[in-house]
Formats: sequence, structure tokens, C-alpha cells
Amino acid sequence: MPHLDPKAPKPSEVVSEEQLFARLAKAESREEAKPIEEKLQAMFKASGSASVDLLMNRAEVAEAAGDKKMAQKLLGSVTGIAPNYAEGWHARAALETASGDDTAALISLQKVVLLNPRQFDALGELAGMLEDYGDKAGALKLYRRALALDPQMDGVERHVRALAREVEGQDI
Repeated sequence: MPHLDPKAPKPSEVVSEEQLFARLAKAESREEAKPIEEKLQAMFKASGSASVDLLMNRAEVAEAAGDKKMAQKLLGSVTGIAPNYAEGWHARAALETASGDDTAALISLQKVVLLNPRQFDALGELAGMLEDYGDKAGALKLYRRALALDPQMDGVERHVRALAREVEGQDI
């Protein structure tokens, strides 16, 4: 008799990315959206490669231990061996942002949204950077894309309203 993992989802509980995005679009509160976001983020993080997963884990441990140079080196390895793995670029962007390297972070975030156009967190992060650097129209476009994917995303609706007034003007 095969050993079954009690924590493994039952076949009827397995939900596709499409189904999760449909649920997220219909979420009526932040509380309802949060667990859906977490499931999607877990799907995004799945690399399909044990080597990449190991490097990502080691980079996370190195960063948590304060060894940013090692984390950077490990994430460089991730993006080198798996250049189409969006979350490798996303982790790299977070580290670059924390290190104050906004130019590198912008490039990495652009890679993320190019590889995974539905990575709502990266869309919001890239929009925030564009807004900080004065590209209000570009930021508004990305915030709207993030909001279309995740209507309950923290603070994004406020940014859209403010930027829409600034970029598009007010209705008379």
C-alpha cells in the first residue's frame, strides 16, 4: 500500500493558477485575497529544478544571516542557470533594492514582468520605482495591471486614483 502524505492536496483540492486568479479577481476583502495571493506566490516560486530550489533556499538563508554578498552570488547563479525563472529575478530585485542598487533592481523587475506578466507583486514594485523616478504614466499603467490581477492589493488603488488625477487630469 503506498504511503500517502496527509498534507498533500487531494485531487479534488488541486487548483490551477487560472482558477486562483479567477478567485483573486472576485475576492471582496483583503482577508479573502491574502491566502489566494500566497498560493499563487507559491506557484510562482516553484522552479521545477532541485538545483534552483537549493540555490534559492541558500540565498534566502544567506540574506537572513546578513551575508548579502553570498546571497547576491547565489542569486546570480540562479539567474545564470535558469534565466527564464522569474522568481530568481524577483529575489534578485529585492536584494538589489535592499542594497540601494535601484538601476539593477529596475532591470531585474522588468525581467520578472516580462517572464511572468501576472506577477502582481513585481508589477506593483516596478510601478513604485517608476513613480519614485518620475515616470507617472508608466507607474499608473503598471499599477492598473497589478490591480486588474489583484483588486485587493495593498495600497494600489490609492496610487491609481492619485496618479490618474495627476496623469489624466480630473473630470469636470
